[in-house]
Amino acid sequence: MQNTIPVVAVTGPTASGKTALAARLAEHFGGEVVSADSIQIYEGMDIASAKPTPEEMLGIPHHMLSFLPPQCEYSVAEYVSLASRVIGHIRRRGKNIIIAGGTGLYIDSLLSGIRFSEVSPDNELRRRLREQAEKEGSGLLHDMLCEYDANAAQRINPNDAVRLIRAIEAYLLSGKTAAVRAEESKLSPSAYRAFYIGLYFHDRQRLYDRINSRVDAMAEAGLADEAEYFLKKGISKTAMNAIGYKELMPFIAGEAGLDECVGRIKQDTRRYAKRQLTWFRRNKSTHWIDVQDKTAGEIFDEARRLIEETEFLG
Repeated sequence: MQNTIPVVAVTGPTASGKTALAARLAEHFGGEVVSADSIQIYEGMDIASAKPTPEEMLGIPHHMLSFLPPQCEYSVAEYVSLASRVIGHIRRRGKNIIIAGGTGLYIDSLLSGIRFSEVSPDNELRRRLREQAEKEGSGLLHDMLCEYDANAAQRINPNDAVRLIRAIEAYLLSGKTAAVRAEESKLSPSAYRAFYIGLYFHDRQRLYDRINSRVDAMAEAGLADEAEYFLKKGISKTAMNAIGYKELMPFIAGEAGLDECVGRIKQDTRRYAKRQLTWFRRNKSTHWIDVQDKTAGEIFDEARRLIEETEFLG
């Protein structure tokens, strides 16, 4: 434990105040912020991802933001690899690390010590598999994966050629099933010891009201223009997961009104927040802060006390 890196992770649903708290904690404890958001990694996707503004950053360095073109796919393995290097650089400068974000898979994979297998992509193999799928259909790929890794095949839609190709490639290059690779990834101890702070509202409707207000503000800030730009330019499947773009497609196509599409964004965001809470609640070591009816200063004071009482950051 002595050689592990202490990391404060600020988690919680969207619109709960993670960004503001992380910046203030970093400012107080002499740290820098590492984002754990699967959409904020993309250049230009600022409104849809609620990317922090310079004012919100309080002059604190924020990492893992806006470094990838939206046309590129990105995986949790790539996030863990790059975030680990970033944290190492921050620590070598004598700074503390504050992680903030709502992508639970990114946070848990990074801090739990999961080590993804280092399998270099085989572009020639991918090309051959794509050609087979184009000629004979993705069902052929699914049948192939069933022979190699039946459990993995059960979890992938037979029409999802991209995921099927990746799964086949991973098996052929490693000679191991996904289950075996997952077990091996957990064998190494984590390089980090984490202090989790979770934000929540005891009245769920109050969170939903904040989400609705935020979406209205995003619409006023030009979300529809941002969505139209990227949808016409073309973005990756990973980037397309951003709530706010696909819901506006009917408006951009002239098939629905803006208010109707904005209403759909609110609904999808509320559902996403519920899923986030379910994910983060599984972590029994999280120190939860009820942020309802509290100012940003009060939330910061409570989080600061939790960290100082445990002497987590020394």
